[in-house]
Order: sequence, then C-alpha cells, then structure tokens
Amino acid sequence: MTDVLAVTEHRRGSLRDVSFEVVTAGRELADATGGDLHLAVISGDVDKFAEQVNCDGVDQIHTVAYGEEFNHDVYTQAIEALYDDLSPSVVLMPNSVNGLDYAPAVANGLSLPLVTDVVAFEWDGALTATREMYGSKVETTLEVDAERVAVTIRGGEWPAANGTGDAEVTAFDAGIDEGAIGSRVTGFEEVGSGDVDISDAEVLVSVGRGIEEEENLELVEELADALGATLSSSRPIVDAGWLPKNRQVGQSGKVVTPKIYLAVGISGAVQHVAGMKGSETIIAINTDPNAPIFDIADYGIVGDLFDVVPELIDEFQ
Repeated sequence: MTDVLAVTEHRRGSLRDVSFEVVTAGRELADATGGDLHLAVISGDVDKFAEQVNCDGVDQIHTVAYGEEFNHDVYTQAIEALYDDLSPSVVLMPNSVNGLDYAPAVANGLSLPLVTDVVAFEWDGALTATREMYGSKVETTLEVDAERVAVTIRGGEWPAANGTGDAEVTAFDAGIDEGAIGSRVTGFEEVGSGDVDISDAEVLVSVGRGIEEEENLELVEELADALGATLSSSRPIVDAGWLPKNRQVGQSGKVVTPKIYLAVGISGAVQHVAGMKGSETIIAINTDPNAPIFDIADYGIVGDLFDVVPELIDEFQ
C-alpha cells in the first residue's frame, strides 16, 4: 500500500493550525504515492475535530476517543494501532512540541526510519526529504532507503487546507492499554504573558534590536495598537528581558503565519526568518538597504524607524 497516515493536533479544546498544514502536506504526498490520505484524530472532542478537519483532499478520518488532552502513551499506542490496521507507506506528524514528543517513540516502535523538521519532499518509490541545517543557512536533501517512513513536517511550510471535504469518518478502537499509560495531564500553567498567542494573530508588529532601548518599545506598541495588531519580537529583545518568551518569533521561538508581518528594526537573521517567512505579506523597516530582511519582504522602507513609525502611527490613527 502507498497510503499516507497524517496525525492532527489539538490543545485545550481547539485544533492547532498545523493540523490543516498536515492535511495539505499529506495530500501532496498521497498524490505522489498514488494512495489515499488518512487522518488520525486522537483524544479530545474527536467528533468536532473530525468535522473541522474534513477538508478537500482527505479520504478517511479515524477518530480515537480516549482522554481529553495530549498524552504521549495514548498517541503512541493509537498511531501504532492505526499503522498496523492501515499499513501506510508514510506516517506524517507535526514537528511541534507534541509531535517531537511521540514521533520518535512511534518510529522506534514500528521500526521505521524517522526524518524530522522536513520543509519539502518528493516521492519516487521512496521518500526524498528536504531539511534545513546550520540555522537554515544550508538545505540538505535526504534519500530514505526504505519503503516506509515516519516524517515530521515544520509548521508554516505548507498552506493550511480549506474547503469542505466528504471524507468517511469512522471511530477506531485502538485498544488502548491503560496500564501502559505512565502520565496524565493535571492542569495547565501559562508562562509569562501567556494570554497572548502570537501564532494566532492575523497582524503582527515585530520589533528587533534596532529599537536600541527598552523605553523605545512604547513607540512600537503604539503602532501595534493603531493597527489592531499583536506585538512580537526577535530573540535579542527577549534575551534582554524586554518582552516575554511567548512573544518571540523564530527557530527558538514560535513559527507564525499572519496575514501581515511588519518587521521593525529587524535585520533578518536566518533564525528569525525561519519563524516568519510563511507570512502572507511581509513589510520591513530598516536603515540598512542590504539587510537580509529585504530579501523576503514584499514591501520595504529604508529609513530610521524613529522617523518612520511615528508617521505610520499618525496615518493609521
């Protein structure tokens, strides 16, 4: 069989955006293999999630109703049981915190090679995967010498699937062994200003080291307010303690895909670009016309942010 089994992801009652990106990637791969795309919806309100993720291109959705939140042992058992039942060529999982928790265990349990953080792939009887290394400065191509493989994909690299599909939804009995479940979720504790999830924002105003001093953040915050946007930042701002970790965009922060990403005083280091290059429209403000951020920006303003930002605030207010 050359089918693809893709695993969706949810948190605290809501599907994560990467679930719809996995659908797109899974459909692309299934088209190449000539097989069907199967989705696994595990735990939580599986009926609601299955309805939401029933997009164009999905052939079958399998729900595993066990528990409310992500659990390593439940996911591992459920995916292994689905694999034994469906015998797919590829198990596709998000390269997320949860995905990287269970994906190695799944690959090990099924004796499959595991390729993580994939940004592109091809299929010609076997998988050829593209990964980025050395802070996204180098692309590497891996040819997997196996007929079956487990893969995690980087969020933000594939567009979210949409449309309403007509996939068959079936409840799957994974035979979860309760005795093999070694942990359980007892609650959630937000870190810092955890009420803000920049990955959900449609408009982001992101600030970098060009802001020079913490007191100058107020200027960029005023611009964000004028635009109805959410404030985010590059790593140096977080490292300096000027904004909390949950505001950081980049490889060591969050991957974001807003409709508009306005980069203020951000040079465009590869680690930062990796977290925001999937944005629909990128606008950059920087004094250096050769700043790397302009290589990916749709619109650029070469100028001093302390001159440009006040004019933008006046315009949008």
